[in-house]
Amino acid sequence: MQCGKRLTAHLLSCTMDVTTRTGQSTGMGANLPPGTAALCGADTEDTNVTKKKIGVLGAGTWGMALARMLCVSGNDVQVWSALPAEVENLSATRVHPNLPGMKIPAELQFTKSIEEVCTGKDVLLFAVPSVFVRSTTAKARPYIPDGQILVDVAKGMEPDTLYTMTEVIADELNREGGPKGVKLVALSGPTHAEEVALDMPTTIVSACPDEQAAEFVQDVFSNTCMRVYTNPDIKGVELSGALKNVIALGVGISTGLGYGDNARAALITRGIAEIARLGVAMGCNIHTFAGLAGIGDLIVTATSMHSRNNRAGILIGKGKSPEQAVKEVGMVVEGINALPAAMELAAKYNVEMPIVQTVNAIVKEGMSASDALRTLMDRNRKNEMPQGYENNG
Repeated sequence: MQCGKRLTAHLLSCTMDVTTRTGQSTGMGANLPPGTAALCGADTEDTNVTKKKIGVLGAGTWGMALARMLCVSGNDVQVWSALPAEVENLSATRVHPNLPGMKIPAELQFTKSIEEVCTGKDVLLFAVPSVFVRSTTAKARPYIPDGQILVDVAKGMEPDTLYTMTEVIADELNREGGPKGVKLVALSGPTHAEEVALDMPTTIVSACPDEQAAEFVQDVFSNTCMRVYTNPDIKGVELSGALKNVIALGVGISTGLGYGDNARAALITRGIAEIARLGVAMGCNIHTFAGLAGIGDLIVTATSMHSRNNRAGILIGKGKSPEQAVKEVGMVVEGINALPAAMELAAKYNVEMPIVQTVNAIVKEGMSASDALRTLMDRNRKNEMPQGYENNG
């Protein structure tokens, strides 16, 4: 295991910024598939990190992968789900149906009470799909104390308000009788739940304009398998997380049509240019889009079969309707949910987003995928160099 630790440290130091504040190294025992190199994982807890009480709202794949990771890292973790049957099944079987190979530790607790999961916690982790963030916040609001650190991992935009997920939470908490001084942190980056569940090396961003809150979350979530960076640009991080799903849908559609790596690379590269143009127009830091939460998250979402957005796009490209694709994927496809907000934001800020518009034409307007992509290719010729945001950020 010590050899594994040294190899992990060497690999990460070769590929990442090695500057740290605390040097924490919280161990986790890996549940890797047979034949997979155990690059990370340890059997010892970091004695420099105090055990935290964490409440997780949402028992989907991402919520449970993080809950399990936090529990094995030595924290006191409790998970709530809005579905009583889900709580009963996970508690009894100690496995998640969509996370094969992951065992839920006996120490990890479940509850059907949203009051209980919100009470007495150092961190509340919101891990429900974006369409349920507002309703879940409304249910939890009476039980969230003043000054609570609340971490959101849902990625999306609310269509009616054009709010990011932390803005949705803030809006709901700010209603009469809500808690005061809640610190909202967005946790986002190139992270597949399926890999985190197996202790594979992963990087992520803790985004919050409050540096102390961002670093607190960085400390809680960091271990030998999860390297956490901080970023004050919470708007840019969340915008990236929402819109990369739309671009990934487009990449999947291209793959479903039988197009190859050239088209995939073009859509990813020009896709992040679109997201950055919009982000800068909205006041975000352009460097965010070149980081983990920007291009990093887009790459992993647009190239992996773990990605439900990519898989749904492939099915649409092969001729399935969006409704059929979502049904076959069997989980929420956030890119489809984010399309209306993406279109509205592009119009509001007068930003050209041809890939987003093309995906919308296919998914929302019924245009054939082949015709839509042909139209995308036949647009007026352009200079590749950035126009309009060179001096921002």
